[in-house]
Amino acid sequence: MALDEIVISRAIIERYFNKLLSALDLDAAIAGAGPSGLTAAWHLAKAGRKVAVFERKLSPGGGMWGGGMMFNEIVVQAEALPILDDLGIRASRFQEDYYTADSVECTSTLVSQAVKAGAMIFNLVSIEDVMIRGARVTGIVINWSSVDLAGLHVDPLTLRCQYLVDSTGHPMEVMKVIERKVDARLNTPSGRLEGERSMWADAAETNTLINTREAFPGVYVCGMSANAAFGSYRMGPIFGGMLLSGRQVAREIDRRLSTRTGNDGESALSS
Repeated sequence: MALDEIVISRAIIERYFNKLLSALDLDAAIAGAGPSGLTAAWHLAKAGRKVAVFERKLSPGGGMWGGGMMFNEIVVQAEALPILDDLGIRASRFQEDYYTADSVECTSTLVSQAVKAGAMIFNLVSIEDVMIRGARVTGIVINWSSVDLAGLHVDPLTLRCQYLVDSTGHPMEVMKVIERKVDARLNTPSGRLEGERSMWADAAETNTLINTREAFPGVYVCGMSANAAFGSYRMGPIFGGMLLSGRQVAREIDRRLSTRTGNDGESALSS
């Protein structure tokens, strides 16, 4: 069979835009395809929720690819091992409750499993604004990352979502837009973004789960975005808190979606 370049182009264009059209109305939109965001997408998709992840860079996976200082191993504490087991990721005990895993295996598997579960991932797409109705976020405003990088004046497109998750990590990109543009208090002690503090792995891992919550009506923070929004510490290349935070935010959103649809708050992710 002779290959036709136009058929190849048509296949890519039609399939991509079918995917984009299906993402116009979402149960959950996730900003940032780092480990917490991908974990949240994986769990929500497994629960049958319509979820899409928007990643401004070419490669989804966030900081997990590089391990610690480009040594491509990560550390995970024992509490997060069940998540690695569910993903089929191998982990080796180092000492006591410390386990290591290959960062490339972790990241590639998490990306793959999220997509196979039904999550859509749009890379090279940036969330530049949010859609507001009253004092609640009801959608996202997206554009190509290349438009942002080039400083071009090109109008964006808008997608509706029931819930939005900021898992952009240290930059808190979505929350910074809300703080700057929305005339309302955040659900933080000061009503503003508290900011990230310096390294303290033990406190950071504990606080990541405490801070994984709704930071503005309709908007959740997870992973490092949660600690940065609520003024806690950074943890470095230990990723158990990231995985647990993603699972926790997925469970909370799934529960609230069930409540909104009149299913008595039953969540497929509660166990």
